[in-house]
Amino acid sequence: MKAHGTSFLNAYTNSPICCPSRAAMWSGLFTHLTESWNNFKGLDPNYTTWMDIMRKHGYRTQKFGKLDYTSGHHSISNRVEAWTRDVAFLLRQEGRPMVNLIPKKTKVRIMEEDWKNTDRAVNWLRKEASNYTQPFVLYLGLNLPHPYPSPSSGENFGSSTFHTSLYWLKKVSYDAIKIPKWLPLSEMHPVDYYSSYTKNCTGKFTEKEIKNIRAFYYAMCAETDAMLGEIILALHQLDLLQKTIVIYTSDHGELAMEHRQFYKMSMYEASAHVPLLIMGPRIKANLQVSNVVSLVDIYPTMLDIAGVPLPQDLSGYSLLPLSSETFKNEHEFRNIHPPWILSEFHGCNVNASTYMLRTNQWKYIAYSDGTSVLPQLFDLSSDPDELTNIATKFPEITYSLDQKLRSIINYPKVSASVHRYNKEQFLKWRRSVGQNYSNVIGNLRWHQDWLKKPRKYESAIDQWLNTHSNPKKNLNKS
Repeated sequence: MKAHGTSFLNAYTNSPICCPSRAAMWSGLFTHLTESWNNFKGLDPNYTTWMDIMRKHGYRTQKFGKLDYTSGHHSISNRVEAWTRDVAFLLRQEGRPMVNLIPKKTKVRIMEEDWKNTDRAVNWLRKEASNYTQPFVLYLGLNLPHPYPSPSSGENFGSSTFHTSLYWLKKVSYDAIKIPKWLPLSEMHPVDYYSSYTKNCTGKFTEKEIKNIRAFYYAMCAETDAMLGEIILALHQLDLLQKTIVIYTSDHGELAMEHRQFYKMSMYEASAHVPLLIMGPRIKANLQVSNVVSLVDIYPTMLDIAGVPLPQDLSGYSLLPLSSETFKNEHEFRNIHPPWILSEFHGCNVNASTYMLRTNQWKYIAYSDGTSVLPQLFDLSSDPDELTNIATKFPEITYSLDQKLRSIINYPKVSASVHRYNKEQFLKWRRSVGQNYSNVIGNLRWHQDWLKKPRKYESAIDQWLNTHSNPKKNLNKS
């Protein structure tokens, strides 16, 4: 796809977690507009997606695999963790990240569910897409390269196991794997420290452990790549490849031990940056685009491909002008797509609503109400590892980016609204389980910490529930 199409080098998720990210991609709207706050609070099921519109305009449509844009995977643990993220306590919410090599060395199909869905997609192309004159749109959502559930954690599992076979691991150049640099725990931003702790990553890790986690992650990426290969091969065999546009992207990244974390839920590059490649008729080959783009741009791009007029209220912009063979230069694009993207996060493993404004050079990250938690500013041109927060060193740039962010989203209001929503949902859940709620939590993924001092944590929850929060509900742009 890189050789035959266009690669977007600076593509980002609009929320670094499965369900809210897909909600943005399917709706073309920022997270605060859809109010997709966490992994089970997604799009309204009746929402009109880009695929619905394409169907109305004569496209045959089909979806296979992971479709969690209305609601994602969410155990009771996930829910309660998201709602109580503002509570003043530290509790481990994940199993420690680990690797697992399956015994059968030559096994190829490790993630069987993904392979079944890939087979279904290939069969649909063979039976349906190739036998009709009307155009088609096919969506295939994969789980990989997501870490696997950790069975030792029972019903309320996390996904902290990196799992593959020697077949895929042999495709990874072990010597080329870099060990990411970490700040000392004492120097971490408080939100990063909270994330690292809840993800069970504040303990000691050997270099071999870190390298193995990353090697297994790359092996899982290789398996994902093979599934994409099956789709492209089928299109080629059916003589459809030359007249079909293929788009490949992801809902978020996987930190894989960068910044002393695994999983996602972070605005660092390894979590918020995503692959985005497009190839097909009239798409420029071997083109690399450095402009910042994001997943809300998929919706208008799909409608643009279909020649359908774009709704006026979308958060995104079509990417066809950037990838088209008639496109002259990237400066033209600035008149079409703003030179920034917005990402936001309101779910578990992070104890403050998080907002990221990414421009060509800068990444600005604001938290909560903008004053109670210090912001972060990174110059990605000189600090690609994002280890040096220069927000206080360059106050004029920090202020300017914060003003720009506030012109896009009134983020203190959004944070207050999410804070209120979390309290309401937690109280509703607590009423549903009765006064026995502490024992219920004691049997969730937090049990190791919770059972040691349940009274202490119950008291912290009571204090949080009694804290006054902003009553204003207007989430529109200021």
